[in-house]
Amino acid sequence: MKKTNWLDQLDAVTTFSLSKGEPQWMTEFRREALKKANELPLPHIDRVKFRRWPLFSIHEMADEMNESGHVVAFDQMKDNPMIVQQRTWTVVEQLSAELAEKGVIFTDLFTALQEYPELVQEYYMKKAVKMDEDQLTALHVAFMNTGLFLYVPKNVVINEPIEALFIQVGEISQHFFKHVLIVADEHSEFSYLERFQTTGENLQKASGNIIVEVIAKAGARVKYAAVDQLGENVTSYVNRRGYILRDASIDWAIGVMNDGHVIADFDSDLVGEGAHAEVKIVAISSGKQIQGIDTRVTNKAKYTVGHILQHGVIKERGTLTFNGIGHILKGAKGADAQQESRVLMFSDKARGDANPILLIDENEVTAGHAASVGRVDPEEMYYLMSRGLHKAEAERLVIRGFLGAVLTAIPVEEVRKELVEVIEGKLNT
Repeated sequence: MKKTNWLDQLDAVTTFSLSKGEPQWMTEFRREALKKANELPLPHIDRVKFRRWPLFSIHEMADEMNESGHVVAFDQMKDNPMIVQQRTWTVVEQLSAELAEKGVIFTDLFTALQEYPELVQEYYMKKAVKMDEDQLTALHVAFMNTGLFLYVPKNVVINEPIEALFIQVGEISQHFFKHVLIVADEHSEFSYLERFQTTGENLQKASGNIIVEVIAKAGARVKYAAVDQLGENVTSYVNRRGYILRDASIDWAIGVMNDGHVIADFDSDLVGEGAHAEVKIVAISSGKQIQGIDTRVTNKAKYTVGHILQHGVIKERGTLTFNGIGHILKGAKGADAQQESRVLMFSDKARGDANPILLIDENEVTAGHAASVGRVDPEEMYYLMSRGLHKAEAERLVIRGFLGAVLTAIPVEEVRKELVEVIEGKLNT
């Protein structure tokens, strides 16, 4: 495979940044990232071979115009804060005057870079995900072409859910490099629901590079949910990272329901004493799809708690790998790291792996793991079919029960219901 010289794109990246009216520091940050991309390694995802995947199909960086009359349909609007983005532009942006008066910022990333440049600069690829971690993070900074910024000020509690819908238009072969930056200031509290979807019929191949940074400052409480449904045409790298300070918490609920190949990093850095992360993941692989998911919690401070619960189902010739990593660093006394990863296969041609890793560098801590990979119990299927169910119906019941252990642990009822509907839809295709 011919190696790409990313410096050839330096002028295109600079021109794009200027066309978006980005501050000088952002233009230079993009240029610096592009220069580093040639020398940085790819990320390491245990037991997943992705180096030949088309993750680097960077298309024309020129800004695009909003094509009136070409917006896809979405559910009827509610009164809660919402953003809908299609391709690289925002088609809906809704935030009440009351929340705006309290200092809440909820807008597309390019607007935030123009109107709140110092605030964005403080956190963008500085705390949670670093630009130079690997080649994919560097390329993300250089070629990022769409994004969102959410800032909830100190002591602000938002009761209604904050929603974001990101639409990748499948008929257009355009790279989908999305950045979501969420900052929960001290003792703020809110729920955020994110959806990724592909629309269209004549799907063109595209690469996706999605990074989500959630910074939870002291005492903040964030409930983060995501339902990923990108199409089979999109080969994706998805990096969601929490940076959690003293006595703050992030409760993650993620449904990996894409149809294309996926590698993912779902990480929580417990930086402050008493920080807490709960990570709940459900995933389905089918057809010839390959998904590799690294879920990591790093206990960096005393009395931090990180729990991972992930269940996945594989049908046909699909492949699914769960790598669960719990790392308690030196000095994190009283830390708690627990994980459970389980994979259920419905075909003798399916390939599954649950790989638990515990790295313990401190005494006086609590840590444990459970992992299993297996095929569906034939006696269970026989019992259900003997009661008059067709095989497909019996499989759906078994899958519902298997994933239900994770779904019932998700604290937000709306997210539970939506994930159940998405799972049903994926199983019926």
